Amino acid sequence: MNAEATDEPGRIKLLIVDDESGYVAVLAKRMARRGIDVTAALSGSEGIQTLRKGTFDVTVLDLKMEDMDGIEVLKIFKKMDPAMPVIMLTGHGSETAAREGIAFGAYDYLTKPCDLEELIAKIRDAARGAPPKHG
Repeated sequence: MNAEATDEPGRIKLLIVDDESGYVAVLAKRMARRGIDVTAALSGSEGIQTLRKGTFDVTVLDLKMEDMDGIEVLKIFKKMDPAMPVIMLTGHGSETAAREGIAFGAYDYLTKPCDLEELIAKIRDAARGAPPKHG
């Protein structure tokens, strides 16, 4: 599933890795309206394959997926593209795991369901290299 990438200068290229397809579809649609080009991967392994094929400014990565643990995906992403910021999404009560993600190089984390404006602000901060404001 790929929202139309336009490669316009100034547009953020975002990779979302989350196995909740409905959630991803809504996020992709809402972010596209705000000038963010979204590529979605619906599993950890699909996310890794997608990153092998292209480059992204930022990744939003779900911590809990059916096929792979988000921390494992994060470790692989950091080997593949150490400079790419990764924002972890975690279910309520998994903040400890999200902090573990920070220890492995995640840029920041948010608890699901997260506020869309807050997520977009973090994506924009990460894309321009601003220091994270850990929650």
